[in-house]
Amino acid sequence: MTDQSTKSSSQLHWLYRPENRPKLWRGLWLVLALSLLPELFMHHHGNLESQGVTLDSSPGFYGWYGLIACALMVIVAKGLGFLLKRKDSYYHD
Repeated sequence: MTDQSTKSSSQLHWLYRPENRPKLWRGLWLVLALSLLPELFMHHHGNLESQGVTLDSSPGFYGWYGLIACALMVIVAKGLGFLLKRKDSYYHD
C-alpha cells in the first residue's frame, strides 16, 4: 500500500492536491451563498406569530438555529465528559 505523502502531486486524487484546495473552498462558499439566496425571496410563516414572536419567520432562521444548537450540544458534551470521566487506571484497580 502506498502512502499519500510519498506520491507526487499528479498521482494524488484531485481532492487531495494542494492546488485544488482554494478552488474547493470557493466552491463551498458559492454553494452556501446560493442555498441562502432563495431565503431572501420567500415569505416565511412563523409558528408563533399569534403570540407575537416573529423570530422563526426570519430568513435563514433554521440554519443559524441548527448551528447554535449543535455548538451548544458539543459544549454540553464536553462538560459532561469532564464531569463523568474516570481515572486512567479505573479498570486496573
